[in-house]
Amino acid sequence: MGMAKRYDVVVVGSGFGGSITALRLAQAGKSVAVLERGRRYAPGQFPRDVTRADELLWHHPVRPEARGLYDVRFLSGIGTVTASGVGGGSLIYANVHVRPDPIVFDHPRWPRGFSREALDPYYDKVARELDVKPFPASIPLKKRDLFQQAAQRMGRQTFDPDEAVSWTEPSAPGRKACQRCAECEFGCQHGAKNTLDLTYLARAEKLGATVWPGLSVSHVQRVAGGYRVHFQDLATGEKTSVEGSRVVLSAGALGTVEILLRSRDRARTLPLVSEWLGKGYSGNGDFLGSLHGSREEILPWAGPDVATVMRFFDAAPRFTMVTATFNQPATAVLAGMGQPRLGLLGGVGSPLWTKLWPLMHGAFAKGLFNKPLGAGVDPAHTSNLFAIGQDNANGHMVLKGDRLDIEWDYANENVALVNRMTDAMRELASQYGGTFAPLVTWELFRRPFTVHSLGGAHLAESPARGVVSKEGEVFNYPGLYVADGSVIPTSIGFHPVMTISAVAERIAEAVAHGF
Repeated sequence: MGMAKRYDVVVVGSGFGGSITALRLAQAGKSVAVLERGRRYAPGQFPRDVTRADELLWHHPVRPEARGLYDVRFLSGIGTVTASGVGGGSLIYANVHVRPDPIVFDHPRWPRGFSREALDPYYDKVARELDVKPFPASIPLKKRDLFQQAAQRMGRQTFDPDEAVSWTEPSAPGRKACQRCAECEFGCQHGAKNTLDLTYLARAEKLGATVWPGLSVSHVQRVAGGYRVHFQDLATGEKTSVEGSRVVLSAGALGTVEILLRSRDRARTLPLVSEWLGKGYSGNGDFLGSLHGSREEILPWAGPDVATVMRFFDAAPRFTMVTATFNQPATAVLAGMGQPRLGLLGGVGSPLWTKLWPLMHGAFAKGLFNKPLGAGVDPAHTSNLFAIGQDNANGHMVLKGDRLDIEWDYANENVALVNRMTDAMRELASQYGGTFAPLVTWELFRRPFTVHSLGGAHLAESPARGVVSKEGEVFNYPGLYVADGSVIPTSIGFHPVMTISAVAERIAEAVAHGF
């Protein structure tokens, strides 16, 4: 069956915002089409041969054949990793669902009416749909216990966060319980993660919503009684369009802002979008480091990727920290890269930063990431350290040619945050009897890498303060909505997906009421 010419609702993107909106609008009896640039992955289909780089990495349209799971970008001010596939970021996230501390919403950028208390009913909805619960305390887990003991000695609180995973019982035919293989961020081959394609989106499809993979949206145009969404079919190269009485952009902070910038400034089909578009991007303070030479075996590859969160919310700049862990082959490769320390030469590579994509693609294809480079490090005694903090959310998203870029002097504008995070990581490593080093890309280029892109199309009370209303509707464009990480006006400092999802639930409610 082909795509209809018009739907009540066209949703762009199938991540948290898109899947939530699709279900709620389908429940409201509306006809819904979801356009997704990536492909569908069933459990067992996720790429594991890293030498097949075009199946691993997304770089369309620069490299049209690269239509893989991970969209890695080396933008001027920051490196970003996002997902491409039906289910969006849920396919490769660590499943961690945290309700942030109320203080996060005290920032003046949050419009009135957004508070932890006001969002709690929406957090509850997400928790129910995704059936979230912490990793069972009764199951022995070495890396969790060591992390909790170190936190205690540091005088730090920890909590075991809710996760969207079936821990002990298979949740449905063809799905297994968690195998504790630490492959959450590579795509779960066992169907143990309660990803969106198996939850919200599957329920929406049962109610008649249709998901169209392999379609890349370029821009949106206002037409009589709604909007026309222009897209390209990546399999055939054909460019076409579909209309919606309502359109919801949920292509993630990078995708949605790129579509809106292109619509306003290139196609000029949405000329009245606020001047705030692209301003206030945050990488959620993401900062990666490593711990080597622990006294005790950590066995990072046993268990889920993340089991416990350590809090540093007692004083600004606030952040949280986890040990982010991967399966045995990936851990061995990371450990084999060692812990380079550049000292005064730090930042020496920055002119090369934006040219790294082909080098990375080539390194995967040649098998350089298949095996450890050095043999001196015992991977069982290592761990990745991952901090998430309240950066100043001052990145600026712009179009250069037809490609999105982000300008941001991150290192200089977030000195206090980076220092506090690296001090904490150093202290943690010493509790393990090991050594700490930041991710090598930070050492070489002084650029952070984020897996949590936020902002660029902020919620606000007026177009003088942001891009969308408190209901997620684009100012000056009734019936055009945004529901994804781009509407979040500040960094969160905790894993942000629960807040993105709760805000999307709230926006979906407004879209349904708006008919």
